[in-house]
Amino acid sequence: MELPDLPSVFTPLALREGGDAMARAMALAAERGAGLLAWVGAYARAEAAVVLEPELSLAEARLALLAAANALADALVVLGPPEAIIALRWPAEVLVNGGHCGGLRLAAPPGTGEAAVPDWLVVGFELALAFPPGHESGHHPDRTCLEEEGFEAPSAAALTAAWARHLMAGLDRWQSQGPRKLLEDCLARLEDGRDEAGLRRGIDPRSGALVLERDGARRLVPLA
Repeated sequence: MELPDLPSVFTPLALREGGDAMARAMALAAERGAGLLAWVGAYARAEAAVVLEPELSLAEARLALLAAANALADALVVLGPPEAIIALRWPAEVLVNGGHCGGLRLAAPPGTGEAAVPDWLVVGFELALAFPPGHESGHHPDRTCLEEEGFEAPSAAALTAAWARHLMAGLDRWQSQGPRKLLEDCLARLEDGRDEAGLRRGIDPRSGALVLERDGARRLVPLA
């Protein structure tokens, strides 16, 4: 199995259906280093995880989860039908036309303190491409898949490659220009509190926490 048009900074590692991309990337992170991209080739789901080597403290580097979520949303916009509405739910849940379709996770070496620079980070996603045979949508009306939402022949390889390309671009922009554009893009896609009157939303660039303010009261919702 190969990934199409993959940037050279990534080293792909294909796993068979049933594999765990996140666990595999974490197990190999120290040995293989940055750019290792573990992914699962499966009919019904896309799953991938990449190893990063940040130069920031863990607290600040957690923004990589938002960069990965935004990259996945960008990939879905490109690959999907023009009418598809791609949104995020805090901290890293992916919605397609209002239905839960997947999510993302971030992992660091156990015991890494918030002020320490982690030896590695792993960020990964899992997304439903199609419902399994015999699935009855009425059992989980809040869940969906790409096939159900009009994505034509969704492919784990195509989605993983698109995510990797958008992630690389987003990380480069974050490194060269700071986190402002990344945080603005995530807030624009974030469903949480969008329609609540008088609510001001922001994301703390030092910790990645969601900041909610109303009538002088301020609440922080951690990123991870």
